[in-house]
Amino acid sequence: MSSIPESTPETPSGWKSILKRAWPTIRILLSIALLWKATSGIDWHTLLDSEIKMQPMWLIAAAVAICCAFICGGLRWGFLMRSVGFQGSLKTYVALYFAGGLINQGLPSTLGGDSYRAITATHLTSAGNLSETKELNEELHHSVDLEHATPKLRLSFAMVLVDRLLGLAGNNLLGGLGLILGGATLAVWGQDLGYAVVAIMVLAGLVIAFVLAWTPTRQLLQKLLDRLRMNNAMPGIHLAFSWPMNIPQALFAIGIHGFIILAFGFCLRAYGAEAPVSSLMIGLPALSLLLMLPISISGWGLREATLSSVLALWGVNPSLTVLASMSYGAITVISVLPGAYFLLKRK
Repeated sequence: MSSIPESTPETPSGWKSILKRAWPTIRILLSIALLWKATSGIDWHTLLDSEIKMQPMWLIAAAVAICCAFICGGLRWGFLMRSVGFQGSLKTYVALYFAGGLINQGLPSTLGGDSYRAITATHLTSAGNLSETKELNEELHHSVDLEHATPKLRLSFAMVLVDRLLGLAGNNLLGGLGLILGGATLAVWGQDLGYAVVAIMVLAGLVIAFVLAWTPTRQLLQKLLDRLRMNNAMPGIHLAFSWPMNIPQALFAIGIHGFIILAFGFCLRAYGAEAPVSSLMIGLPALSLLLMLPISISGWGLREATLSSVLALWGVNPSLTVLASMSYGAITVISVLPGAYFLLKRK
């Protein structure tokens, strides 16, 4: 009796390939749909007849605040990278951070901004130049397989992840504080939710600090890092999460997100609108969590639809919120344009 070999169907992989190619287009269409939904309720004739006097100085202040956020983020990432042995000046890491931010605005690329800076940082020299540019170009134009990546590349991605976790911690703490201050306007349980979020974040920070301080757990963590071929990652993790460094790291992360809140508040002021600080402390951190889902291009559409609905609870005109949000998006793109210098320098 002869056995008939079973062939593995290739349909799933084919569908995955089609979806991967179509996903950028889907994200653009979703962004357009969400942006249309957010702007469809605006009575443009009434808005124009109201003779809103735009104040450009507030938009310039917003651009300064966004640049400050990117500079602080780049400095934090630079200190993390240098703590684990990577070369390059802090100025170079800040420039690379801007380049990654520019890529995240929707420039065509096979990699996101985080992957770009993680890969490029492994080729930085002490003078701030790029080494092995041919190999760098090949790495940037192929999907990253961390399972077979070099220890150096794994370590770089690990520090990008640590940087992102610090940012997430600051975002959640700021959102929790916002709920404590103004959550009662959102819902009857809003303030309780704020206390719960802050308590969870503080508890998580204490647990991680304990793991790093107690020798047995620290040794277990080091063994895990050794197995993952990231032997030198411990100094960066210590810099980010150990006691008492976790306190200034948390405050610094909150400060970075504070610049973003200032920037959006300035955009509102440019159109004569104002929102309570607590409302922005709730709306923008919640938006940051939503933006982790890859359903729009750099938040366009999703940002306008979310913030116009949230800030309306505090009496902010949704039409002005949409205008401020679109201005904020445009200013963000302009603010990260210095990153183009680093991209063109590689070329």
